[in-house]
Amino acid sequence: MSETVKRTFETEEFTNLHFIHPISRWLVSRLSGTKITPNMVSLTGMMFGILAGIAYYHYQSLYMVFAGFGAMVIWHILDGADGQLARLNGSHSELGKILDGFCDYITFISVYIGIGLGLSWQGGAGIWAVILFAGALHAIQSSAYEMQRGEYDFWGHGKEGAKLPEIRQMIADLEGKSFLSIMLNQPYIGYIRMQRRFSGISPELHHVLQNSLKNHPDKADDIRALYREIFAPAVRSWSIMCANYRTITIFIACLTGHPLYFFWLEIVILTPALIFLVQKQRLLNQLFSLRLKEII
Repeated sequence: MSETVKRTFETEEFTNLHFIHPISRWLVSRLSGTKITPNMVSLTGMMFGILAGIAYYHYQSLYMVFAGFGAMVIWHILDGADGQLARLNGSHSELGKILDGFCDYITFISVYIGIGLGLSWQGGAGIWAVILFAGALHAIQSSAYEMQRGEYDFWGHGKEGAKLPEIRQMIADLEGKSFLSIMLNQPYIGYIRMQRRFSGISPELHHVLQNSLKNHPDKADDIRALYREIFAPAVRSWSIMCANYRTITIFIACLTGHPLYFFWLEIVILTPALIFLVQKQRLLNQLFSLRLKEII
């Protein structure tokens, strides 16, 4: 299968690189040439995510814990396959990108609700408060992580499909559209705002990069090489926020009979980790700007 189907090596963490995406590529090789679309794959993955939530509701049963974990692994495989199939078929679309993200959130919402309902007999409102708070932090953490990967693909490798839309342009594009269309686009605009706010990505650095690539096209390869040199280790560090590790942690927490531990991990471990990574990102932004002057 073409290398263009694969994601950027530097942005892939261990489980994706050696397990999930190889299986996804095998699946895509069988789906290619059929009438199955990437959106169909996304929706099928979401159904397995919902099944995982149902299974984890019965977390006190060992068999159901393994069933929940298995369903989430299948969702991961299909979640990797939809993007690969879209790249292979050249069928990228904003709708597909939104649907992919929507299906991801539905999966975790289903699992969170399933576990919450299973735990509700223990404490009711207090448990739901922890779960809701952890869920909100999860949304912030994962959106920041996805933006980091997209930024690296765009600036480090020049992958146009990885570029996030500009919020001003998104708003301008809605002028003259129907009220329904405007309302339907608001959640996506809000999501992009959240990504930019909590990822440590600097608008000023964007401006510098855009001008440098525009004004010094002969230095484009050097500029992108410098970007990869400085930001590749940071992107790897951000993988602590990836969905795969959440899936594994949920499985382990449910195996121990204490799934609430997972939600506390979101709050007391991953949130400080996000703060640290954002601060590190800001320092790297400054370092890149200084090193860039040596090139141009």
